[in-house]
Parts: sequence; C-alpha cells; structure tokens
Amino acid sequence: MTIDLVPALPELYVLTLACVVLLVDLFLTDEQRGWLFTFVLASLGGAAILSYFVGPDERLLAFGGQFVLDPLATTLKMVCYASVMLAFVFSREYLTQRGLFKGEFLVLGLLALLGMMVMISAHSLLTVYLGLELLSLSLYGMVALDRDSPVASEAAMKYFVLGAIASGVLLYGMSLLYGITGTLDIGGISAALDGPAGQSIGATLALICVVTGLAFKLGAVPMHMWVPDVYHGAPTAITLFIGSAPKIAAFALFIRLLVEGLGAMHGAWQLMLEALALASIALGAVVAIAQTNIKRLLAYSTIGHVGFILIGLLAGTAEGQRAALLYTITYVLMATAAFGIVMLLTRRGYEADQLDDLRGLNERSPWFALMMLFVMFGMAGVPPFLGFYAKLAVLWAAVDAGLTWLAVAAVVFTIVSAFYYLRIVKLMYFDDPVETLPVGGGPVFRLFLSLNGLAVLALGILPAGLIALCARVIG
Repeated sequence: MTIDLVPALPELYVLTLACVVLLVDLFLTDEQRGWLFTFVLASLGGAAILSYFVGPDERLLAFGGQFVLDPLATTLKMVCYASVMLAFVFSREYLTQRGLFKGEFLVLGLLALLGMMVMISAHSLLTVYLGLELLSLSLYGMVALDRDSPVASEAAMKYFVLGAIASGVLLYGMSLLYGITGTLDIGGISAALDGPAGQSIGATLALICVVTGLAFKLGAVPMHMWVPDVYHGAPTAITLFIGSAPKIAAFALFIRLLVEGLGAMHGAWQLMLEALALASIALGAVVAIAQTNIKRLLAYSTIGHVGFILIGLLAGTAEGQRAALLYTITYVLMATAAFGIVMLLTRRGYEADQLDDLRGLNERSPWFALMMLFVMFGMAGVPPFLGFYAKLAVLWAAVDAGLTWLAVAAVVFTIVSAFYYLRIVKLMYFDDPVETLPVGGGPVFRLFLSLNGLAVLALGILPAGLIALCARVIG
C-alpha cells in the first residue's frame, strides 16, 4: 500500500493543505489572512516540486489501476498549479475590496485544484466521476461566494442545476459502459469495445451520453448555455478561476475517456466532435460581436476556442492531440491575462466589466494597454503571438486528418472573430477614456500580470520549447 501511495503524493499534499488552511483560518483576523495567502502560494510551489520528483518517465498505474501517472499527467498538473497560483494572485486585491477575501475562497480553490488533479490522473470511471464532482461542487460554491449579490446567486443556481443534469447524463453513460464491458477500468473498457461490443446500440448510446457530459464541462455548443451567464454573474475573480485551470482538467477528461477509453469508437465520436467544434467556433465568433459586457464577450470567445481544441482532438492522431494540448495551454495563458486586465481596472464599489471601461486605456496605463493588446492579438491568432502557432498547429492537424473543409471553416470564423478582438484594441488606443483615474493593482499583481502578458509574446517568438514539451508528453 505504501508503494501505491507514492504516485498520489501530490494529491495527498494538496488535500492536507486544504484541511490545514480550513483549520488555521478559523483563528485568523482579516489582517492576518495575508500570511495564510502567502503560505498557500508557497505551498503550491511545493506541490509543483513534489509532482516533478514523483512524476515518472513512463506510464505508471496505482490503486489497482484506478490512478495513472505519466508525463502527460505531470505536465497538466504543473499547468494547473501555475494557473491556480496566478488566479489567487490576481484575485486577492479584488476580493479584499469587496470583503470576500476569506478562507473559504482559498479552501474551495484548493479543493477544485485537487479535483482537477484527480481527473487528470483518472484511469477508472469511478475516479473520473470522483474528481469531476469534487471540482464541480467547489466551483458551484465559488460562484456563490458573494452571497449578497443576487446576480451571483442566480449564476450559481443555473450552474448547479445545469451541471447536475450534465453530471447525471455522464454518469448514465458510464453506467452503460460498465454494463456493456463489465469493468470500470478505462484500459479494460478500451479492450472490450475493440470488438462486437463496440458496434452495439448500447455502446453508441453510452458514447452519446459521455460526449454530452464532457461537452458541458468544456463549454461546447450546444451544451454552452451556462458559460455566458456564469462568467457574467460570478465575481470577476471567480470567472478568472473558472475560465482557466478547469479547461486543463476538461482536456484531460477527453484524452482519458475518449482517446484512451473509447478509441475503438473513434469513427463515431469523430462525427460528434466535428459538429460540436464547428458549431462552437461559429457561435463564439458571431454572437460575441453583439456583446457589450467584456465578461460575456470573453465567455463567447471561450466557446470559440473550445471549438479549436475539439478540432485537434477529433483528428484522432498524436499530432492532433499535441496541437489540442498546445492550444489548451495557450488559451489558459491568454484567458488568465485577459481577466487579470479586467480586474486591474476595477476598484472598490465599481466593476469595470463593460467594453467602454477599456476606452482610452493607453492614456491611463500604456504598459497594461500593451499587455491587453498582446492578449487580444494572441486570441485573434495574429503572428508572432503564441495564439497564432496554436491555431496553426490545430488547423494543420485537421488538414492531415482529411478534414480540410473543417479547417477552412475555422479560418473563416477566425477572421470574423478578429473583429471583436481588434475592436478592443481600437477602444484602448483610439478612443477617449471614460475614466481618468489611474489603474489599480499592487506591485505583486502588476508584476505577475506583466509576466503573464509578456509570456504570450515571448512564447510566440520562441515557441519551440512549448511545442517540444507537448510532443514529448504525447507520444
């Protein structure tokens, strides 16, 4: 049993950290909570170090085959640590101004991180569902963190109800898979479906349920209805959290369940993902044009980016999976910076969540207007920013898989979506500012936000290292 526990040491570490934070916070005042925040950030760095040393060079199964640790899992956990750390750093000042910087935020964030880690290393349907529900329940609580806000409470209820339905559909699909294959092990399911069982009506119904549940978690059309409302209704700090790290865990679910578990049914789920990808890219590009709230605009932008991730996955090749991984990491990096800029513009009692709040940002803060420009150009796929290479990799994988028509459609809608990204740049540089006050943000916030924005450009100019990493972890 001791040997079995070693691969899960990072998970046990994060669980222990969440329990310690929950207990210690009971004895702290609001002024002392800053020390706890610093401790959590340092501990996340410790979790990253632990994952690095525990991570094997080859695939390793533990807990009777229910838990898998491989280079892909280690890499995705590292990205989750970095994303959660940035979310915490960017959120502190915002939450403090609104009286929401409580221990509950840190505890729920750590439990959500634990759920992501379990999902990333899941090798059993039971482990998948355990991690998924731990993440989901934590996010429901985070959305409702501002209990005095009717908008946030409404968003939390919508998220909870729709999430419960999606989880039920996914659970039903898993139960069908168990009934058909007689096992919960993802490897065993793959072997069982590579035969007559994979051609049965029950297997097809199970696949439909699984894809439906996964599409909801990723926010793909037509299971996207929660994304704009939750992004808009939740406090911006929580929106940043939801829109970043959980996408890494959702990507891992697609890899574990579809590619590894249901790979024998690739022809069937490829058709489903083609429809989801095209619809997501189209809706994300067109509907975002009409938005005046920047959080809703970024929500529809997220839906469009999800479509690109699905294109890489549906190709069914290692090259496509690498492209999807590259795109997911790129999206998380850009989304974190975008919401960070939005929070930089807020102040006590005022939410800078309208496009008009970005007017004349170059006059108020030339440096952070430049950072936002980097992010918008990256999301639009303009070279030499990282988003360009991520889009190019996905489109190249689609063409190699014989899906040229889908690649062409994606390019067309990318051109359409460039309109609203460039509109933000126009507002920042060519319009007069609505506000004349200087932007907020402490030195630590500004430093990390600057590094985040510069990374979008630096990794675009020198993308070889990130591309090589994606190629190494997905053989």
